Amino acid sequence: MRYLLCLLLVVTSAFAELKTDIEFAKIGDVSLTLDVNIPDGPGPFPTAILVHGGGFTKGDKTSYIKPLFEPLTRANFAWFTINYRLAPQHRWPACAEDVERAIRWVKAHAKEYKADPKRIALIGESAGGHLVSYVGVRGTGETAVAAVVPFYAPHDLEFQVKSRNALGGSMTALFGLTELNDDAWKTLRAASATTYLRKSLPPFLLIHGTKDAAVPYEQSVKFQERTKALGNSCDLHTIPDGVHGMGGWEKAHPEYTAKLIEWLRRTLAAAK
Repeated sequence: MRYLLCLLLVVTSAFAELKTDIEFAKIGDVSLTLDVNIPDGPGPFPTAILVHGGGFTKGDKTSYIKPLFEPLTRANFAWFTINYRLAPQHRWPACAEDVERAIRWVKAHAKEYKADPKRIALIGESAGGHLVSYVGVRGTGETAVAAVVPFYAPHDLEFQVKSRNALGGSMTALFGLTELNDDAWKTLRAASATTYLRKSLPPFLLIHGTKDAAVPYEQSVKFQERTKALGNSCDLHTIPDGVHGMGGWEKAHPEYTAKLIEWLRRTLAAAK
């Protein structure tokens, strides 16, 4: 039985088509590209837009977020993994604007790639988790999505900096900040998802490890509390002793991908 299941998963993945390096936006001389997985069949299929991490300064559409490619393919999702402009060459809010551009592009090209524009989940990890959280709570009209899944995300940049008692290289690169003063706190608050929490948000699934040394687990606990207090749906899947980065979970907690797919199927089915 197990052999047949494994064979079925391999066959299912084999029928999907992967197209790479498709330009979805050009800003000045910067070409932003994405890769797309297109399931076999007529569609439209539930859809995910993936946003990589890397501290806002490194990474690309095939790094960090890569452990999600195979589970989403096996689950018959249309998925898009995107590049965005990186700091310090491109300061805030360039990266967030690029995520919004990607959402608009996917919706505009949904039919071509068998994606369902009404069933889009925005998924990101680390810095990408911050971006999907920020864009997810602010999204309206063409940038609105049906679900948001931030992995170990710093939803509150003010809290993040205070927990370290230092700006850190990422915040300096992203905002050009060099010291903690009133203007710095104002900048950090304005770029935080928590600042824009409101009623009628899309459902959120937070995924976070309890031993994350880079982004405190408390970030997700606090975000869930505040989001639910406003009447929104916000689930938290905890990875016991999980560190920062899903790549380290594969042996001890491989079930996280099944939990993700189960939640996505249930949540996006309700968005039809």
